[in-house]
Amino acid sequence: MDTELARTFLAVAATGSFVAAAERLHVTQSTVSARIRTLEDQFGRRLFTRNKAGAVITDAGRRFQKHAALLVRTVEQARHDIGLPRGFRAGVVVGARIGLWDGLMLDWLAELTTSIPDISFSAEIGFEPDLMQGLIDGRIDIGVMYAPQRRPGMELARIAEERLVLVRSARAAPHEGAYVYVNWGPEFYSQHSASFPDLPGPHLSVNVGWLALQHILDHGGSAYLPSRQVRHLVADGRLEEVPGAPAFVLPIWAVYPHDRDTKLIDPMIEALAGRAAATV
Repeated sequence: MDTELARTFLAVAATGSFVAAAERLHVTQSTVSARIRTLEDQFGRRLFTRNKAGAVITDAGRRFQKHAALLVRTVEQARHDIGLPRGFRAGVVVGARIGLWDGLMLDWLAELTTSIPDISFSAEIGFEPDLMQGLIDGRIDIGVMYAPQRRPGMELARIAEERLVLVRSARAAPHEGAYVYVNWGPEFYSQHSASFPDLPGPHLSVNVGWLALQHILDHGGSAYLPSRQVRHLVADGRLEEVPGAPAFVLPIWAVYPHDRDTKLIDPMIEALAGRAAATV
């Protein structure tokens, strides 16, 4: 079976929509429809029921889901193992939001490359939907994020709590510069909306905290950013916390397959939790 068919099936099952699956896979909706139709023709069963709400997986689709996931993971693992550089006994792919790499996971990865030099590491950046899909496909071994989706065959470990604080440029007058909204995910949106129900729409919204930070440093303004990332800038006098502003807390999660190599992956998760405890 063509693994692209299985990968497309998993994307539709994860999103509940042919349109969303097409966007995730960077193909057209007609391509997604054709691939699902090919699978249904091969099995002689309907895998999804399409309606106004999207695509609802059928009983036959649920039975196929675990086999599709296993197929994709097996092929991805084979590609990774075959392409493993000489001198390494295994390879591990780690994916995370860029904000979690900065000031946290890069140091953790540096420790791992020193402590277990016979493991080849690959680091990737992504948002939750892409990271979860990579885990489902078997392309990613460890995903670190704020808002994971619970999926069959995946385990979650709460690593730490990220504290987001409202900071502004200390070199501009308090009224100078606009508020920059950073999309830290649905949990942040919920907390933020409850604390600022009457806040008008921001002139600038970004989905990466680094963009907001650079904008504030260069042009003034304010934004909610991780305390660990701005601590040194506050100490240097370049930024200041806004007095009286609420702080928000987001859990940091590590996600990994249930059928992982526990002797390899679990110590890495423990090391990440230790690094986070010392950093966050």
